[in-house]
Order: sequence, then structure tokens, then C-alpha cells
Amino acid sequence: MRYLLDTHTFLWWIDGSDQLSAKAIALLEDAENDICFSAASAWEIAIKAAQRRLGFTKDRSTVQRAVAEYGFTKLSISHDHALEVFNLPPIHKDPFDRLLIAQAIVEAAPLITSDQAIARYPLTTIW
Repeated sequence: MRYLLDTHTFLWWIDGSDQLSAKAIALLEDAENDICFSAASAWEIAIKAAQRRLGFTKDRSTVQRAVAEYGFTKLSISHDHALEVFNLPPIHKDPFDRLLIAQAIVEAAPLITSDQAIARYPLTTIW
């Protein structure tokens, strides 16, 4: 099955954080699953790392290595993804999260996240 990672889920995974649920870990460890890492998450990490925001301490090579090491599928941002944001109610204010939600909807891929606000959108979330 295909899944999309929320940015914090990606960061927790590559850091070996104990904040990941057993279900999320099982999905990420299952080689049968296609785990997608969005360009929106790469962009978010780059911007927030440049702003020196807490938790965003990764550099470009660390992100690239992790995506390759774990075999994540790189998910580009399409016009369909961007335009799907028009259909989202204003529950979440973060533009990166809104784009990830739109991608999850368009791709019909459950979003692996711990963000409770995201669960209020019409998509499947895993946590």
C-alpha cells in the first residue's frame, strides 16, 4: 500500500524517536509498503532549518541520504496537488501541512501523522 509521511514523522523516523507509534513503525518497516516523502516536506525542512526552528536541524545531505537509505519514494508537487488546496476547509493554517493533506487526498494515500488537526480533513490518517 502507498502512504505519505508527514514531515515530523519523517524526522522522528530518521532520528529513531520513541514518539512514533507501533503502528507507524510497522508500516515504515514493511518492505511491501510504498512510503512517499513529499517535496513539500523537503521544502519545509529546508526553510525551517534555515530559520533555526527547533527540531529542524537536518541539512540537505542528511535528508537525501535518509530518503535513499529507507527507499522512500520522492513525491513531487503537481498542479493537481496545489489546486486541491482550494477544496480544503481552513482547519489547518500551516501551508506545508495543507499541501501534504492535498497530496494525500489526490494520491489516495493515507498520511502518517500525529497531528490531530489533520485528522479532521476528509482523508485517512495513520497514527
